Amino acid sequence: MRTLLSMCVCVGLALAADAPRPASATAALLADVIRVDTSNPPGNEAKLAAFVKTKFEPVGFQVDIIPTPDPKKAHFVARLKGDGSKKPILLAGHADVVGVEREKWSVDPFEGVVKDGYVMGRGAIDFKGGLAVFAEAVMRLARNKVPLSRDVIFLSEADEEGGTYNTMWLAKDHWDKIDCEFALNEGGWIIKNPDGTVRYVSISTADKSGVSLLLTARGTSTHSSMPRPDNAIFTLSKAMAKIADYDTQPKLIPSTREFFTTLEKTSQPPMSTYFHDLVNSDDPEKVKAADRAISKDPLLHAIMRNTIAPVLMNAGFRGNVIPGSAEATLNFRTVPGTNVEELISEIKAVINDPRVEVTNAMRRGMPAGSAEAYQAYIRAASRAKPSSTETDLYRALVAQSHSVYPGVPVTTYLFQAGTDAAAWRSRDIPVYGIYPYAISAEDLTRMHGNDERVSVESLEQGAELIYKTLLQVAAKQ
Repeated sequence: MRTLLSMCVCVGLALAADAPRPASATAALLADVIRVDTSNPPGNEAKLAAFVKTKFEPVGFQVDIIPTPDPKKAHFVARLKGDGSKKPILLAGHADVVGVEREKWSVDPFEGVVKDGYVMGRGAIDFKGGLAVFAEAVMRLARNKVPLSRDVIFLSEADEEGGTYNTMWLAKDHWDKIDCEFALNEGGWIIKNPDGTVRYVSISTADKSGVSLLLTARGTSTHSSMPRPDNAIFTLSKAMAKIADYDTQPKLIPSTREFFTTLEKTSQPPMSTYFHDLVNSDDPEKVKAADRAISKDPLLHAIMRNTIAPVLMNAGFRGNVIPGSAEATLNFRTVPGTNVEELISEIKAVINDPRVEVTNAMRRGMPAGSAEAYQAYIRAASRAKPSSTETDLYRALVAQSHSVYPGVPVTTYLFQAGTDAAAWRSRDIPVYGIYPYAISAEDLTRMHGNDERVSVESLEQGAELIYKTLLQVAAKQ
């Protein structure tokens, strides 16, 4: 293990040394971590853990690299000791990233290119940018020798984008390394207006969960020269067409209501009226009109309802055989409180065809251990309650957001995707999510897409926001 980690460190340092260095320390660190390819699968988070160890140890952190049964995957934990008078604060982010379609990028997605004021590369937004901001903020505490009333823990995680050895696995046997009073993670957004000014800061206090449903249509398998009425592909296609024309109803929880009320205050008519009607109107037609207008923004459409996304299809094996079955997988991102069985019933009613079976697809094709771990994660995420806003950390985030972005409203938020926060929320530990850099709507479309990027200026502002938040909540007063 020691030899492998040493080799990884050397590779990371060589990559960093050969590349041009941006003036911003946070941007330079982000460029470095982008250059360590942690696309999951396979992840290779152990390489990034070895690299960031070279940053944290020299400034006084107690460092643990926690291996998993997969030697390529590891969790990195760095602790800056306080006097112990208060419980620790944790800053967590995932080291793994999704894969890329290299031919569709204008730059090498793993080179950490700094271009036109942006750091570009896979993970720049999700979530290596956040890792860089969190890391720079906590290391700044160490470099400035700030006396602390509590330990500050930095966690770089494995398998958030999908896999067995995620934070639920980490918490099971290594809870003492990550136990805390409250935590920061990915989640809410700092969104820019078209003119570059910041429109709002949102801090997520809850996450959506995810569930996949499998649609299966069956028919007679026979020679393609003799088609029959019970064609499985046609049956499935008709069901999918009905789902394509269907949308779930808005389902607003308190944080979502606060978020849309904030948008009402920062918008001009007619949008301000639509935001008001969505939250407050008892008139179904007004709510429907508001829904149509607001849903033109994919992000806003997503956070107000359970979303439906077809992600996989499977049918047939030869060009001259009509298959006996056809399958489609639908991925749902669900609002807290959604019951999977009720969701299945809803989709069955939309399809209204007994020839199409609708089942929970979560366990299908997964190894037993992975399926059980994922089911445990889903159960924990669905049971977790929104984090309280009556904590020192939430109040500090609000205060320092106003400090860094004067005059900009701050609101709670339901994060439209899932995160790895369930390990803490399921233990009633508050977790607050933020992508700690201002981005535009156009930047947001690049996340998990092509030419992902975050501006150098936003990274520096984000590091200042998190550093000042840590000073307020962790420094001795």
